[in-house]
Amino acid sequence: MLRDTLKTLLEAYGGSGSEHGVAEAIRTLLEGHVDSMKTDVMGNLIVEKYGADDNAKRIMIAAHMDHIGLIVTHIEDDGFLRVTNVGGVSVDMSRGRHVVFANGVNGVCWVEPKENGAPTMANLFIDIGAATAEEAAAMVSLGDVAVYAPNVFNVGKHRVAAPAMDDRCACALLVELLQYTEGQKNTIVGVFTTQEEVGLRGATVAAYAINPDIGLALDVTAWGDTPEDKIPAIKLGEGPAVKIMDRSMIATPAIRDALLEVADLANVKVQREVLPFGGTDGGAIQRTRAGVPTGTLSIPCRYVHSACEMIDMRDMEGALKLLLQFVDHV
Repeated sequence: MLRDTLKTLLEAYGGSGSEHGVAEAIRTLLEGHVDSMKTDVMGNLIVEKYGADDNAKRIMIAAHMDHIGLIVTHIEDDGFLRVTNVGGVSVDMSRGRHVVFANGVNGVCWVEPKENGAPTMANLFIDIGAATAEEAAAMVSLGDVAVYAPNVFNVGKHRVAAPAMDDRCACALLVELLQYTEGQKNTIVGVFTTQEEVGLRGATVAAYAINPDIGLALDVTAWGDTPEDKIPAIKLGEGPAVKIMDRSMIATPAIRDALLEVADLANVKVQREVLPFGGTDGGAIQRTRAGVPTGTLSIPCRYVHSACEMIDMRDMEGALKLLLQFVDHV
């Protein structure tokens, strides 16, 4: 079930640059469902499911495994950890948060008092319960990355919140697509990418190596349905969003229109997304080599880059129906 797959992937550790735990969970879920699996030098997990058509197109569908985090830069004499951000971590969002390292060490983020101005990343620290630098160094090392602890919970009947929803919800979608497709017309090259949150790095390398006929990124998008937040014009529960533009790309018209057309075929309600900030792996795919026709399908998500990123499972279910049509009709 989609909800179970989502929970499995949300609970895996996978800070940017350390996505192997997520990749292993995905490998387990896809064993026996795809024709090939490999990991490249960037840590991208690349899987293929061959198309049945003699003239099958190779469709690269990308979803990123990595999660924003905090990297240890210094250990204080009294055992507190100084950190800086890996990706778009907010000081305000991190205050008082439970965090966890890859080795299972738990900690609490806090912000030291500051007399003038807003606190910055330089004022943030992590308390791992150590009393000395030596005790802390036996628990974690410089360069270790902490992420918001994976607390997954239901909100009402249809909604789920957790850290790492960006972009494990899209990874779950891609896993389910690969599990359910059988005898599809086109070849699916599923790429579970690394280091998206720090510059689309995994997708850049993978797209160059694959050189696909068509590119599609799966990611979350921001919301406009809470008090005083009206841009972008996106609502949870109103369907997945077909991206028109963000800061990384203007979607290729042919792919954008194909997504809208197959949504009608699948009887899936969709939203049109114009995002005045941010970007996705689609930007990297579209610009590889001589260019790749590329689009993005987005899952509306409230409170992006917080410890409580929230999605609606009805949008996920609609996106899966749309994707099942897309790989056959594009």
